[in-house]
Amino acid sequence: MHSERADHDTDAGAEGAAGRRRRGAVTASVAAAVLLAGGGGAYLTATASDGSGDPGGAGGGTASAAPGGDGTPPPLALDGYPAPSDGTGTYRARGALPDGPDSAPVYRAAGEVTKEEVAKLARALGLDGAPVARGSAWTVGADGDGSGPALRVTRQAPGTWTFRRYAPGTDDCAKGPACLIAPTAADPVGEAAAKKAAAPVLEAVGQDGADLDAGQVIGAQRVVNADPEVGGLPTHDWTTGVTVGAGGEVVAGSGRVKAPVKGDTYPVLSAAKTLALMNTGAAAGAGAGTGSCASAVPLDGRPGAACGSAGAPKETVTVERAVFGLAAHTVRGRPVLVPSWLFEARAPGARTGFTVPRPAVDPAYLPSPAPRPSQERGVRVTGYTTAGRELTVAFTGGVCATYDAKAAEDAGQVKVTVTESSDPEKVCVLIAEEYELTVPLAKPLGDRTVVGRDGERVPLAERGARLPAPAQGR
Repeated sequence: MHSERADHDTDAGAEGAAGRRRRGAVTASVAAAVLLAGGGGAYLTATASDGSGDPGGAGGGTASAAPGGDGTPPPLALDGYPAPSDGTGTYRARGALPDGPDSAPVYRAAGEVTKEEVAKLARALGLDGAPVARGSAWTVGADGDGSGPALRVTRQAPGTWTFRRYAPGTDDCAKGPACLIAPTAADPVGEAAAKKAAAPVLEAVGQDGADLDAGQVIGAQRVVNADPEVGGLPTHDWTTGVTVGAGGEVVAGSGRVKAPVKGDTYPVLSAAKTLALMNTGAAAGAGAGTGSCASAVPLDGRPGAACGSAGAPKETVTVERAVFGLAAHTVRGRPVLVPSWLFEARAPGARTGFTVPRPAVDPAYLPSPAPRPSQERGVRVTGYTTAGRELTVAFTGGVCATYDAKAAEDAGQVKVTVTESSDPEKVCVLIAEEYELTVPLAKPLGDRTVVGRDGERVPLAERGARLPAPAQGR
């Protein structure tokens, strides 16, 4: 793999430009794929492992030799790849695109988070008490009524963690993330002060050298988004977000505790060939993968500006720059960082750009994942809470199923749908549990109404309500 980053970070109109530059899209500060089961219970990743501890055998082994002969890596069956086209028009580069390396490794989550790793993060957040193992997560803090500071870390790598200093619905609401939507008289701290406050937390999770962006402001809070490098490459959708209150203290955060480990090495394509494949997929209606749509909402507030919609006129989107890096995917539900081109694009007339990640791995190694038997059904949402650009919905489900939530937004309401997926061939005990699932919003909820899939209004969760702990082994 190339060791010179300048070869991978090149302006489309000026080949060979050196130095790293910030990507145009601001990444949301809170990881979306986290299930909360209970106020003192376990957080479960929304895409759980099948129990093998290996991402389907694809990209999950030790680094292989250069492709070819006995060193040929296994197929990399990415979940949801290829994906249908979103209807966006053609992507056109503003100038020459970089070649990049000939091959690059994937990086995967491996192992379990230790008690010591959780304790280190807890100390950085100013929490007292030792980590306690509860189901699939470590927990630290939280008073008996659930109103105190709380840290939860999933035990399985990469160790997704979430922290909140003030619980929604408590008397401390005016200070906490639950009230970020309401205007306050306080001003957010400056960027330098926010980065200083976030520094101990980032150091505790090994991201003190990450690329920082403290430009995101939500009410009186400022969010420090850290995009780490892995293997010397920038990452996409692997962000740690640390929210700093007006008083200069960390009030919320999320990210991952364990760094991914190097896996198999795959042959990769140049930016030009990757872009050509992306356009072919968009034109053919298949094979677009993650590259046919913006991965983050454009900053001008127009969620459809980059993604297109049914019946919308197709347009030519300008690719201003291409950066070789690693984008987050899953293989059989396990997180994998995949060698990718991160195209910085701009739609016609847009004030700001957005980042489009596209796997750079040779398509010969990217088969469609084998279908797995499953049954899906809609789940009734029973309540919600909100914090900044997060919407957390509560629902009742079984202990053997997995759940996914989506939010469709318009000017007057947010429609949330929760889907349950289960294996019809799996024998499962009939025990109901209450869960929460957090999804990101394009903008704070504000005075918009939250409705379920049937269009009925979803009530705000009761003040101070807590959910029961999950069943063990979920």
